[in-house]
Amino acid sequence: MTGAIILAAGESRRLGQPKQNLLFENKTLLERAVEAALGSGCSPVIVVLGANAGLINISAGDDVKPIHNPYWREGMASSIRAGINELNIYSNIGNVLIMLCDQPFADAALINTMRRRQQETGKNIVVCSYGNTMGVPALLSKSLFPELLLLKGNEGAKHIIKDRPQEITIVPFEKGIIDIDTPEDYDRLAGRGD
Repeated sequence: MTGAIILAAGESRRLGQPKQNLLFENKTLLERAVEAALGSGCSPVIVVLGANAGLINISAGDDVKPIHNPYWREGMASSIRAGINELNIYSNIGNVLIMLCDQPFADAALINTMRRRQQETGKNIVVCSYGNTMGVPALLSKSLFPELLLLKGNEGAKHIIKDRPQEITIVPFEKGIIDIDTPEDYDRLAGRGD
């Protein structure tokens, strides 16, 4: 089984409001991320909240579990650790999908492609490629959980991925370069800017 961790703990400082609550196509960015994970069959979906937890509405359910990361100021690594610790409760988890709440085009079809690619190749890591980089969403085998729990700071899982080129398979995701960090990013997404 594949569990998902949606990283949604940041304070959205450059945006000036919680990006998790921004609307795109009649849904919040966070709702879109949760629906993508659920739609691809991930279970459970762990939503890691932090800075603006009291302002973010997310429906908990059998497969959706919001958790609070009190160490969100440390950076992305603390949220990954919180999510992995939560997933470790479930004995049937074989992989984790790590995704952000601000990539509006990361959908169930993309995640299903990633899961199929992992099954076809047997690789421990599936990453997306966009804008001359590799990044999230990323699918990682449970064998990497111990290393994910050692992450520090704001680096995320990049160094784990970079250290294992032989264990990686890549899925192209051109629209992965679109994420929302500033009001201008959101205006472009909503068709109000360049």
